[in-house]
Amino acid sequence: MRPSGRQTNEMRPIEIEINVTKHAEGSCLIKCGDTHVLCTASIDERVPPFLRNSGLGWVTAEYGMLPRATNTRMRREAKDGQSGRTQEIQRLIGRSLRAGVDRVALGERQIVVDCDVIQADGGTRCASITGGWVALRLAVNKLLKAGAITSDPLATPVAAVSCGIYAGQPVLDLDYPEDSDAGVDANFVMTGDRLIEVQMSAEGATFSREQMTALLDLADKGAAELVAKQLGAVA
Repeated sequence: MRPSGRQTNEMRPIEIEINVTKHAEGSCLIKCGDTHVLCTASIDERVPPFLRNSGLGWVTAEYGMLPRATNTRMRREAKDGQSGRTQEIQRLIGRSLRAGVDRVALGERQIVVDCDVIQADGGTRCASITGGWVALRLAVNKLLKAGAITSDPLATPVAAVSCGIYAGQPVLDLDYPEDSDAGVDANFVMTGDRLIEVQMSAEGATFSREQMTALLDLADKGAAELVAKQLGAVA
């Protein structure tokens, strides 16, 4: 039995509320169970120096956790003093979202996706990627509506979900009690039925090829449910 009482292939309840901030070109609050992340997308008509006069757009991300997002207060991180975990996660979010972007169609502009964890209960990076795509979609919709771009640079949604081996069983969408005690921990980033990135490691127990396949099958199911939520939110 999972601590939450869920079935092994059952996601936490997913809610996505859009347009939750006044100023950002795209925004949403994504709730994956008790993990809540505010995602905003900001359009900048400039690109990083290495892309000037290239005709290519850029999508990047920043990630952070509010001091009381967890059960004990954390110190705020300054940009020049970010932990290795924070840097790794925001790079993952950025490259995951870029994998679903036609950078030529986006034009020579940058969209920055900020993911701020309000409340953490496992899977914050996956929720950030999933909600980050919704915020990005809304920002791109504004560019299309304004005529700033003529071709949609977002072909398919990008979503991410965690899976793992908990109490010897492959399970979908780990919450914190499972994540902290899982024998194997994995994160799958997907676009449609294609993989963008897989992070999978043993956390105290090795795993077999059959178990890895079982986790991938669970990820397929979870990602399909997330994509349905994403498309429903931006419809």
